[in-house]
Amino acid sequence: MTVDAAALRAAGQEAAAGNRGRASRAKRSRLASVGLHGALITASLVAVFPVFWVLVTSFKPDARAVEATPSLFNESSLDNYVDVLSGQRGNFLAWFGNSVLIALLTTVLGVFLSATTGYAVSRFRFPGHRSLLLGFLVMQMFPFAVLIVPLYNILIALGLQGTTFGLVLVYCTTAVPFCTYMLKGYFDTIPVDIDEAGRVDGLSPFGVFWRLVLPLARPGLAVTAFYSFLTAWGEVAFASALLSAADESKTLAVGLQVFSQQNRTEWGHLAAASILVAIPAVLVFYLVQRFLVSGLASGGVKG
Repeated sequence: MTVDAAALRAAGQEAAAGNRGRASRAKRSRLASVGLHGALITASLVAVFPVFWVLVTSFKPDARAVEATPSLFNESSLDNYVDVLSGQRGNFLAWFGNSVLIALLTTVLGVFLSATTGYAVSRFRFPGHRSLLLGFLVMQMFPFAVLIVPLYNILIALGLQGTTFGLVLVYCTTAVPFCTYMLKGYFDTIPVDIDEAGRVDGLSPFGVFWRLVLPLARPGLAVTAFYSFLTAWGEVAFASALLSAADESKTLAVGLQVFSQQNRTEWGHLAAASILVAIPAVLVFYLVQRFLVSGLASGGVKG
């Protein structure tokens, strides 16, 4: 019977790693373990409690949402969600559709531009490639408030002020620099031999990028897609300044302002709308997390 030497080495390394893990756990005292788990539980409660309280508040009437002695359940019902979804408190469904459209367009366009730019900077040494990366880095240093007026003037010159596509382009100016840096670093980890093998097989440079490199970069693409989606999903400043003031043109983040007026805040309805806004982001994160885990093996190169 033949024995695979590689399998024996792998089994030996796994056993050694297990022994090291058991040894480190054995060295840790019971008091240290209790302190470590206590700190982790405390940090988890601190992170989860605000979200839990917003969820509890979303079921309360506005008059009971803010009380001197708050209670966990006080006249709880689904009335806030019914009012928000039925349009009695703002045109929520129209805002939701606008946000989904803008976020998806930003994600697709932002990831495509970031991936192509990051691959070009990673693989080719064209004049100005260092200046391009430096320009992206400088753009990240400017706060949003400084960029609103210049971007507003550019959209007016292009005839895109107040349009959905104009806002998508503005969001791409925020998402593309960061995503390009991230994907450039990920493309650097993919061996150039793959590109050369693709060219030998007759693929064009774009064919090599599209058919060989992108499948290996799925984890990086998933992270950048999630970042681009969040950039557009919860942004307020650009959407408030650059979109039309009409109610049906607002995004979710801007539309939530109708629940917080100058003299009155509808805390129950605001909490319910906030929970509804958070659900798509949570779902996208869940999908990205699954894709990251399933795509990690595709980032490896077998010799």
